[in-house]
This record gives sequence, structure tokens and C-alpha cells, in this order.
Amino acid sequence: MEATISCILIVKNEERNIAECLNSLAWADEIVVVDSDSSDRTEEICVSYPRVTFHECPWTGFGPQKNQALALATGEWVFSIDADERVTPELAQEICSVVQNPDYDAYWVKRKNLYRGVWVRHSGWWPDEVIRLFRRGVAHFSDRIVHESVLFEGEAGILANPLEHHSYAAVGDFIGRVDRYSTLGAQLLHERGNKAGLVKVIGRTIYSFFRSYIIKMGFLDGRVGLLVAFSSAEVTFYKYMKLAEMDVLPPTEESAANG
Repeated sequence: MEATISCILIVKNEERNIAECLNSLAWADEIVVVDSDSSDRTEEICVSYPRVTFHECPWTGFGPQKNQALALATGEWVFSIDADERVTPELAQEICSVVQNPDYDAYWVKRKNLYRGVWVRHSGWWPDEVIRLFRRGVAHFSDRIVHESVLFEGEAGILANPLEHHSYAAVGDFIGRVDRYSTLGAQLLHERGNKAGLVKVIGRTIYSFFRSYIIKMGFLDGRVGLLVAFSSAEVTFYKYMKLAEMDVLPPTEESAANG
């Protein structure tokens, strides 16, 4: 019997991206979508695809949410994807071929990050390797609320064809992510017991820009590389400012009651 493949993804208000993503998954045996209270047409679009199983689940963080989707998958193999990513025909063919005669239980995929259709080749954005394909039962996602990863013990292979990531269609997409990701990043650092003072805020911000634009040679990406570097620095600045704020704000009534 041929191995079956479940594609899993978590969504919220992804009507702009979801149709193209699902169209690129026509080769999958099953597509598991876990939604966290979308208020747009996401659900309407998803349920129009016959291989999609649509589930509502309250938001618990990126890692826990993806583990919810993983628990609902039934295929022998699982491929994790985000709504703003696309599986090219070449990658789809490679995935379907690999799972029929696998050398490994998990595989890395290179992400081809694009800004307005332009491939960002530097700035630390390529090859951006992530484990996305694995045999169900051998891996799961970390419980981190942001920047989650697949936890897998053992050697993993790597697929030759990249996954396309269409995350940024305009400058506003960068700006829109700054507040969300800086808040989640600050929460994660706070939970680990990290603290931030003025020196750390400034130092981390400057280093973030320098690393993206100089060390990772973002300057070779032209205007886009500069935008990526500024965006990275801005997220870092607000993340550590929010962390510093968490250290000085008085406890809420709820936290005081809990101890």
C-alpha cells in the first residue's frame, strides 16, 4: 500500500492566503486545518475543499496549536505548512516519491522567502532550513508560544526542492508583524526569567541590524535587505522594551492573588 500524507496548518483570518496554499496541496491525502476564531472568510474557503477537515480551537500559542493539528492527522506521514507558504509542483512530486521509499523518518525543507515575489537570498533568510516532513508518531512541536520547532531525535534527510514562503507582499506586512512578534518574544523571555535594561535594549537592537545587514550580507539584497534589517531591529527593540516593562509594572490583582 502507498504511504498516506496529511498536511497540517493552523490559521486565523487567512482569507488572503489560504486558497493558494490549499491549491498547492492537491496531492495530499488529507488536509487538517485548525482555526483560532477567524472572523473573515477563512472557514468558508477551507470547507469548500473536499480533502480539508476544518477544526476550531482556542489560541494557545504556535507550538501547542500545531500539536493540536498534529493530533488530528491520520496519515502515515505529516507535512506541516503555513497559510502563506506554497508547495511547488516539484516539491510535491519529491515529497510523494520520498515517503514511498524513505531513507529517514524526518526531512528538512529549505524555505524560499519572497518579498513581493522577489527571492531574498541573504539577510539570514536562505536557505532557512526547517523540518516539515516526518513520519507521524516520531516527532512533535515544541510548546513555545512563538518560534516553535519540530522536535525529532535522530538523523533527518533534506529535500532538494524548496518551499515557497510568500509572507511579505508589502512594507505594511513587516510593520504588522512587529507588535505581534515582539510581544510574544517578550513573553517568552520573561517566562525564562530574562530581564532587560537600557543597555541591553540598545545593544540587542544595534546587533540585530548589524547581524542581518552586514554579517548575513543583507546589503546584497538591496532595498529589500535594508527593509529586512530594519524590521529585525525594530522587533528586537520592542521585544526588549516590552520585557523591561514587564519587570517594572506592578503585579495585577489576579497575579497577586495567585501568589
